[in-house]
Amino acid sequence: MSVLPFVAYSDPCLRSKAQPVAVVADAVRAIWDDMIDTMEAMPGVGLAAPQVGISRRLAVVDASDGRGQAVAMANPVLLSVSAGLRAHEEASPNLPGVSARVRRPAEVRVGFLDRAGRPVDRLFTGLWATSVQHQIDHLDGLLYIDRLSRTKRDMLLRKARKMAR
Repeated sequence: MSVLPFVAYSDPCLRSKAQPVAVVADAVRAIWDDMIDTMEAMPGVGLAAPQVGISRRLAVVDASDGRGQAVAMANPVLLSVSAGLRAHEEASPNLPGVSARVRRPAEVRVGFLDRAGRPVDRLFTGLWATSVQHQIDHLDGLLYIDRLSRTKRDMLLRKARKMAR
């Protein structure tokens, strides 16, 4: 297992819809293991494969207090969302040095394939729900800044570019 490098904000992999996973096999589980190591090294509460240059519909989340409870997901899809919203300060290692408060549904039901390739239907709440939605956005070629007003997004991008110099 290893820590994977993040792709830059401008990488086309971040703006393209990731390819579905046909079969969960050892190669997929190895990618998940590396993604978990990478997520822990950030430290973060989630990671999607496109963030490390892999255009596959793979994500990991771990919003547990003690860590070590990562959920690995292939082909995650939102099945339902709550009407109630939750605001959280979101960031991305692909756009270092900036963050923004984003409001998302506080509770989501997600369908995905687990490490054994079995279909799972799971309810996520709170920070878990926020992270899962953030990762699914990445799999769809979206970043958290796409959920902001144009003015706020442009301001954050200018700041990120200045910091990168």
